[in-house]
Amino acid sequence: MSSLRAMSSAAPTTPRTGLPVVAEIVRSGFVEGHHYGSIVALAADGTVDWSVGEVTVPVLPRSSNKPVQALAMVELGLDLPPDLLALACASHSGESFHVEGVRRTLASAGLDESALQTPLDYPLDDAARERVIREGGTRSSILMNCSGKHAAMLATCVLQGWDTATYLHADHPLQVAIGETFARVTGEPVDTVAVDGCGAPLLSTSLVGLARAFATLATATDGPERTVAEAIRRHPDHVSGTTRDELALHRAIPGLIGKAGAESCYAVALPDGRAWALKTDDGAPRVRPVLMAEALRRSGVLEEAGVDAAAVKATGHHELLGGGVPVGVIRAAF
Repeated sequence: MSSLRAMSSAAPTTPRTGLPVVAEIVRSGFVEGHHYGSIVALAADGTVDWSVGEVTVPVLPRSSNKPVQALAMVELGLDLPPDLLALACASHSGESFHVEGVRRTLASAGLDESALQTPLDYPLDDAARERVIREGGTRSSILMNCSGKHAAMLATCVLQGWDTATYLHADHPLQVAIGETFARVTGEPVDTVAVDGCGAPLLSTSLVGLARAFATLATATDGPERTVAEAIRRHPDHVSGTTRDELALHRAIPGLIGKAGAESCYAVALPDGRAWALKTDDGAPRVRPVLMAEALRRSGVLEEAGVDAAAVKATGHHELLGGGVPVGVIRAAF
């Protein structure tokens, strides 16, 4: 990929040491463990309002990158209806409307699901997965949570006349263009190109850079950035699913755009330019919404007009069970 450094399996790595405790695991009043990580909050003017841990070193934001990848595709001419553009930003749950949406995106480019190079998988959503199994279905590429992004990538390739068989290669024109857009909106050069769980190139940035990119989308008043942000705002259920904490947060805070990623990444931004990004070192998904709810509370968002503070707090409440009944919680500690 032009101007980007691919990371091989032999590349040296540097341990991330000394990260602070950001959450405690409390069972029956006893702190039995901790989560370590980093969090940044940007003010409306783009400066760092407050931070915890390491927020200026590269991380792999995983699926939190998807709205920026979608932005690059819109800049290349991809013109999808808002629900399908939201699905291009998604780690979807594999519910029926998600799967049908992926098929619609592919059909718009004259393709079907055989063109997808996502790994075979079951839906993320428990009920959707059980329904597939009950009906005799098996793992498939279209059920994989990244299939909306891949369908949009394929549609962009067809639009541009690019090869669809190699769309995941790091030096493919699509991926080069995505890398250029990503560096521009994060405000940072891409330090590392890894391979994401879905097989697509995964670009690194710092938590500050990730938050900056989301602020760029959230504050846009026109252009491709506005198009992507409005798709997310209008169809947050397509970006995640009907039972997800991300959807609840979108509904609780007017104008918010957000996207979670694997390894406990999360980024959100508001129309006034404030933005937050976080990651835990252990990658535990259960602590991700706990930390974001606390970050928003710490920044005073829960006290603002129009915000459903109780709903935001609910997204950050994670109970621990003992004998089938609640005996503890994971609580933020920053």
